[in-house]
Amino acid sequence: MQDEYRTVAREGVHETEVNRSRFLCALAPAATEQEAQEFIASVRKEHADATHNCWAYVIGADAAVQKASDDGEPGGTAGVPMLQMLLRRDMRYVVAVVTRYFGGVKLGAGGLIRAYGGAVGEALDSLGTLTRRRFRLAIVTVDHQRAGKVQNDLRATGREVRDVRYGEAVDIEIGLPDADVDGFRAWLADTTAGTALLELGGEAYGDA
Repeated sequence: MQDEYRTVAREGVHETEVNRSRFLCALAPAATEQEAQEFIASVRKEHADATHNCWAYVIGADAAVQKASDDGEPGGTAGVPMLQMLLRRDMRYVVAVVTRYFGGVKLGAGGLIRAYGGAVGEALDSLGTLTRRRFRLAIVTVDHQRAGKVQNDLRATGREVRDVRYGEAVDIEIGLPDADVDGFRAWLADTTAGTALLELGGEAYGDA
């Protein structure tokens, strides 16, 4: 698995104009290929009167799924440069749709490649990106007396407390970078006089 990846910070649209043609780049995070396809369909529906709705998406922290469409533009002048821009920026789990309203001036192959790739780059700059890092889910089990102090100490040391469950004991779910596991185990033993249990779970990605 990749240790980290970048994705778009939020869904949004950024518009540029090139020789009277309007290029509207809609960007959105997409966890699955189905989500990406649904977003493309929604943009197509919204801009059914547009000259072209070209798209590209990258799914997977390792960019396992990469697809693009020129939607009627000359082959390789729209979807591919859009996809290349996403990959050049190390973007993952993201879908881009560039809607073109033709302004009467032909741009030529080179102009189209620059316009479509540039629309994605400008939209990424405008909407912003965020980095998500791989971490291991872990459960800290501690008695009720120590639970409040442990939670406060976790937050004070910058640990994200993801969930807290109260039963006979208190289960505190956190996320840990793999490299921190041994150090955290020692810190926890010291903080709780060896009374807490640490159970490591699966891996996930979270905001860096």
